Amino acid sequence: MTGTALTEGRPSAGGPPADPEAWIRRFVPAPEAPVRLVCLPHAGGSAAFYHPVARALAPGVDVLAIQYPGRQDRRHEPGITRLDRLADLVAEVLAPWTDRPLVLFGHSMGALLGYEVTARLEAAGTPPRALIASARRAPSRYRDESVHRRPDVGVVEELRLLGGVERAFLEDPELRAMILPAIRSDYEAIETYRHPPRPPLRTPVTVLTGDTDPQVTPEEAAAWAAHTSAAFTRHTFTGGHFYLTEHIPEVLDLIRAATGRRD
Repeated sequence: MTGTALTEGRPSAGGPPADPEAWIRRFVPAPEAPVRLVCLPHAGGSAAFYHPVARALAPGVDVLAIQYPGRQDRRHEPGITRLDRLADLVAEVLAPWTDRPLVLFGHSMGALLGYEVTARLEAAGTPPRALIASARRAPSRYRDESVHRRPDVGVVEELRLLGGVERAFLEDPELRAMILPAIRSDYEAIETYRHPPRPPLRTPVTVLTGDTDPQVTPEEAAAWAAHTSAAFTRHTFTGGHFYLTEHIPEVLDLIRAATGRRD
């Protein structure tokens, strides 16, 4: 995709249309809910990470969890190594769901992807109600990272540092071989991403971080404020990169506030 197309938020041309049934998981459908929450997983993560969120928020919020290629039931599909292409496809599958307000929640890689999907939805005339970006530095803040080029042992070392992956998957050779390709492609997508020139979002942004997360400094989290012309709020929790697993009630309350629901 060209830089111009990214800036304008248009879907890329030439590829096959995305299949919504492959991409979207509704673990607890809430068809009468007035608002939808789109959940975007972290690198190597799957839609199943958000199953508890769907249970907790139904029936007031209809939760759509995104399943990327390369994992679980999509493990035979190649992973997507360019974040702009991934954002194009997610925005495409979400288009039919914009008849009701959307709130986007993304953790780590999902936060960066949520930002790019939000830009595309705005360009299409269907801006989300809010973007909640968890455990990720601002899109314009880069580090010199190359986890995706490391040998397997180096990728595993990074996963141990951040947490979020069960020990069995890291210690069992067969399980490890099953998950590493998707993790490597996800890391390539985020490590090669560069923020395109574009105006700030018009969507309110809420940023959530852990106070000992090695991936996000306070300055890198605060830099999200420059990426929206709407309201910006930031919340810091105790914990590391997966702080949210220790603060589920508080995170759910923030999601409810963003969706306008209290039930």
